[in-house]
Amino acid sequence: MPQHHPTTYALDTTGPTITTQRLLLRPWQESDAEAARGIFGSDAVARWLAPAMTAVPDTEAMRAVLRGWTDQHRDTGRPTGRWAVEDRATGRVIGAGAVLPLPPEGEDLEIGWQLAPDAWGQGYAAEAGHALAHYAFDHGEEELFAVVRPRNARGVATARRVGMEWVGETDKYYDLRLQVFRLRKGDLDVPSPRAGG
Repeated sequence: MPQHHPTTYALDTTGPTITTQRLLLRPWQESDAEAARGIFGSDAVARWLAPAMTAVPDTEAMRAVLRGWTDQHRDTGRPTGRWAVEDRATGRVIGAGAVLPLPPEGEDLEIGWQLAPDAWGQGYAAEAGHALAHYAFDHGEEELFAVVRPRNARGVATARRVGMEWVGETDKYYDLRLQVFRLRKGDLDVPSPRAGG
C-alpha cells in the first residue's frame, strides 16, 4: 500500500513547487546542472530512460538540457512540467520528477521519476511520484501513466508503490517496448486489499 505523504503546492514566477514530508519538488534552474549531471550523467540511470537518452557527458551539456526543459511545457493548460527533487533536510538535489504528455498525440500524461544512484532504496522515488500524482489530479487530470523499460525492476516496484496497476506492454511510446502502468484519480491513496482478507 502506498504511504500517504501530505503534499502542498505553491506557485512562484518560475513554476509550481510541490512539498512533501521529506522532499521539495521545484523547477529546474541552470545552476542545478552539476547536480542534474549526477543523475542523468549516470549510466545506471540513463539506461532506463524513455525516451532513450545517453548519459549526459558534462556539466555544459546538462545545462543545455535544462534550458530546453525550462521552456518545453510552459503554458500548456495542463499540470505538466519537470522538477528537481531536493532532499529538504540537506537542500541537495537527489532526483528528478516529471509530468509529461505521452507521444504520439500527447493526450495521455506520464509521471516519471529518476534518482541519483546514491539516493536509491530510501523511498524517495515513490514519494516524488506520489506527490506528482496528487499534483496532476488536483489540477484536473483523471488518469496518469508510467512507462517502464522491461527488466527495470526498480521502476516497476516504484510504480506499484505509487499505487499504479500494470495494464500491459506497448511499443507505441518512444519507439521502445515498454511496460505500462496506470493510476486513476479515484485509486490514489486507496489501500490494497490484504491477502486472504
